[in-house]
Amino acid sequence: MKITKINLLSFRNYSKLSLPLGKNMNIFVGDNAQGKTNILEAITILSLTKSHRVGSNPNIIMFGRDKCKISGVVKKEKIISNLEVNITNDIKKLNINKTDIKKVSDYISHLNVIVFTPDDLEIVKGSPNVRRNLLNIQLSQVSKEYLRYYNEYNKLLKTRNEYLKILFNNNIADTNYLDIITEKLIEKAVFIYQKRKEYLDYINLNIDKYFYDISGENGMLIKYITNINIEDFDSESIRKKLKHIFKKNYMKELNYGMTIYGPHRDDFYFEFMGKDLKLYGSQGQQKLAILSFKLSEIPIFKEFCGTEPVLLLDDIFSELDIKKRNKLLKIINLGNLQSIITTTDLRNINKKYVEDACVFNVKNGNIERK
Repeated sequence: MKITKINLLSFRNYSKLSLPLGKNMNIFVGDNAQGKTNILEAITILSLTKSHRVGSNPNIIMFGRDKCKISGVVKKEKIISNLEVNITNDIKKLNINKTDIKKVSDYISHLNVIVFTPDDLEIVKGSPNVRRNLLNIQLSQVSKEYLRYYNEYNKLLKTRNEYLKILFNNNIADTNYLDIITEKLIEKAVFIYQKRKEYLDYINLNIDKYFYDISGENGMLIKYITNINIEDFDSESIRKKLKHIFKKNYMKELNYGMTIYGPHRDDFYFEFMGKDLKLYGSQGQQKLAILSFKLSEIPIFKEFCGTEPVLLLDDIFSELDIKKRNKLLKIINLGNLQSIITTTDLRNINKKYVEDACVFNVKNGNIERK
C-alpha cells in the first residue's frame, strides 16, 4: 500500500499543497514549527479520520478559514483509491472515489498507517486508556469486524450503565432487561478479548527481535492484563467467567452505577527482562520498546490485509544515537515499505539511505524536493 500524492487545502499552515510522494522512504527536513509534523497529521486523518494529536477540528483548520480538505491518492497493488476528508467546525465528511461514505467503519482500512510520535512515550508511562486506544485503532484497521463489535459493545455498555442507575434509583424497575443487555454485552466482550489477545500474541512474535536488532538487548515482551483474570481464552470459558462475575458483583455495580468489569478496563504492559518497563526502564529503552511494538505491527498488516501499511515516523531520531538511527533505517528500508519521516537534520544518517530516499525541505509551510 502506497500513498502516491497528498493534497491539502486550508490545513494548519498549508493554504494549498499538492505533494507527490516517493514509493519507499520519504524524509521531511526542517526546523521545528515549520510544518513537517502537519504532513504526517494530514495523512493520519486521511487514514483514520482523526488526528493523532490532541485538539478539536477548529485547531486543524487554517486560521481565518472555516473549513479544510485533505485528499490523497492511494495505490494498493493495481487498485487506486482517491480518498477525501472535508472538515468544518462541526462536520466531517468522508469520500472515496467521489462517493460519500456515511460510516467511519466503511472508510477505515482504505489507507493503513502506523504512526510513531514523541508523545508515544505515554503508551508506556500513561494510563490504561492510552494503551487500549492504541489497540482499538490498530485492530480497527486490520479487522472491520473488530470495529463493528467494538462500536456495538460501547453502545451496549452505555445502555447498561444508564439502566444500572435506573435500578439503583427505582426498586420496582425490571432486572430482566438488565439481564438481556448483559447477555448481549458478554457476546461482544468475548470477541474483543479474543481479538486483543490474538493481536498481542502476534506482536510478541516479533517485538523482541526488533528490540534486539536496534538495541542489541533481548528480553522484551508484552503482557496482556484483563480485570476478570482470564486463564483460557476460548469462547465458552470467557462467557462463563463473565456471567459469574456479573452475577457475583451485581450489588457492587448497582452502587457504582456503572459496569466495572469487561474489556473497557483492559490493559497491557511492556516487560523487559522480567520487569515492568514503566517502573524499571530508562526513557531510551521505553522509546525503543514502543518503536519495536510499532514495527511488529507491520507483518500483522501484511498477513491480515495483504499489504504493508504506510509508516509515519515523527522526529524519530531525536533520542537515538548514530548506531541505533542507522539500524532503524536498515529495518525500514527493507522490502517494499513506504515510510514518511520527519527530522531536523540529515547529519549522522548513512548517506546510502538519504541517496535512495525522496528528501523534502520544509520551511514556513513551503515544501521543496531536495
